[in-house]
This record gives sequence, C-alpha cells and structure tokens, in this order.
Amino acid sequence: MTHAIVIARRELGSYFFSPIAYVAMFLFLLVAGFLFRADFEPGQPVAMRLIFEWMVWLMVFTIPVLCMGLIAQELAAGTIETLMTAPVSETSVVVGKFLGSVLFLGVILSPTLLYVALLRLYGRPDYGPILSGYLGVVLVGALFSAIGLFCSALTRSQVVAAVACAAILFGVTIVPWYATSQATLIGFWRTAAEQGVFNRYLDFSKGVIDTGNVAFFVLTTAAFLFVTVKVLESRRWR
Repeated sequence: MTHAIVIARRELGSYFFSPIAYVAMFLFLLVAGFLFRADFEPGQPVAMRLIFEWMVWLMVFTIPVLCMGLIAQELAAGTIETLMTAPVSETSVVVGKFLGSVLFLGVILSPTLLYVALLRLYGRPDYGPILSGYLGVVLVGALFSAIGLFCSALTRSQVVAAVACAAILFGVTIVPWYATSQATLIGFWRTAAEQGVFNRYLDFSKGVIDTGNVAFFVLTTAAFLFVTVKVLESRRWR
C-alpha cells in the first residue's frame, strides 16, 4: 500500500506540470460556472441540482483527457519496464495511478465549493442534496477514472486511449439516458437502459442515497481496476 501512495503522489504532482490538465480544469470550471448561473437565479431550489446533473456530462469529455496518459505515456516512453522491474506490484501501480487521478478530480471540484458559499450567503441551501450530489459526482468520477486507466493500459497512444475511453463513457452514460427518453423503448430494453450511469446518478443529484447505486459504482470501479491489473500482468510476461 505504501508503494501505491508514493505512485499516487507522483501522479498527482505530474498533473500540475501538465498543460493539458490545466486546460481541462479551466474548461470544466468555465462551463460549470456558466451552468451555476441557472441554479443561482431567484426561485430555483437552493440545492445545485442543475449543475450536478451537468457535471456528469462534463466528466464524459474531461476525464478521458486527464487519464489518457496514465499508463499509455509510460508504455510509449518505455518507463513502464523500469516500473515493473522495481519491487512494485501491478496492483500498487494501478491503485496508485487511480488514486492520483481521483485526487486531481477532487482538486478540480474544490473550486465549486464556492458555489455553496454563495448559496449560503444569499439563501438557505439544502445541504442534504448538495452533499449527496458531491458524493454522486465523486463516485461517477472514480468509475470514469477507472475506465480511463483501463483504456490507457491497452495502448501506447494517448489519443487512442482518450478516444476509446470517451466512446465507452458515451456508451454507458449518454446512450442509456437517450434510450430511456424514447417512448418506444419498452420491456427488457428499457429496464437495461435505466441501469445506465446517468440514470443511476440522478438519485444523488436529488438528495437520495440509494445503497444499490453506491454498490453499483463501487463494484464496477473495482471491476475495471481488476481488469487493468490483469492487463499489466499480461504485459509483464510478453
């Protein structure tokens, strides 16, 4: 576990030297700030519901960019061999890089706490939905980061990793959401579409913490991390 923490610190630090990370952060916060204006208008519920719903869509495009180089860059530079020959297990590498990306996501989200302060200054915010909304964002972000890490382990090309991750996130988030909006979708297909990431996340944005949804995000994230470990193990023996 110590090795994983060291790797997580290294990955977190590397983000602060990456122009791409700063660009992604700037665009995320710019769009988030624009969307917050709607939550800040008179007559709106003081719970940041709109911005929480849109944060998922923003992460569909932001996280692939942030995670594309986690392992792909090591593969392209040849430093993965050095890392793998060190007394570090594949699990430590995967967990460390995953924690680093999730921590940086926390850095990106931290300025949005200003919105809570503004709501407190001009109104009486309902902290329950706000806390559950942040919990949902973190769970979704962790899942997306695990998917991004998995895609990054499959290729040496960061561009390919980003595109593959975005395609998967599009498939598990936007496609099911769109499918459930179609009245013609019935039976098994509607039930399956309702299990999409965004549909499960909506409860959090409304202030509802469903243990089934929490378990879904935790277990799915763990599954992608496990598969990523197996991908790295297979590379060791090539």
